[in-house]
Amino acid sequence: MAAIVGTSTLAVSAPAPSKLLTAIDPDKDGTADMNEVRAAAGALFDRLDRDHDGTLDAKELRGRVSAKDLKAADPDNDGTLTKDEYLALVAGRFKAADPDNDGTLDSKELKSVAKLLK
Repeated sequence: MAAIVGTSTLAVSAPAPSKLLTAIDPDKDGTADMNEVRAAAGALFDRLDRDHDGTLDAKELRGRVSAKDLKAADPDNDGTLTKDEYLALVAGRFKAADPDNDGTLDSKELKSVAKLLK
């Protein structure tokens, strides 16, 4: 009697993109580049700026930025972030989250920037 030995193949696939990545990745390439992240951050800034004064204060930021990070990102020390200051903060986090310097963030790398984008 012959024994039949089965073989199985293990399919290994990339992790599914996070909901955030899917939302900010219009070209659907599975990564977010700086332009995509800036666009998402800019749109979020506009939604958060409820008083439409062109700045975000600690209340409008709702815990997305620590007091220390707010102070560091606020060069004019007025206690608020303009859109340019907010986008500069996002760009700094993007660069820090891109250790391979390929100019894109995958789902795993995007986690450290996510709080500023949703």
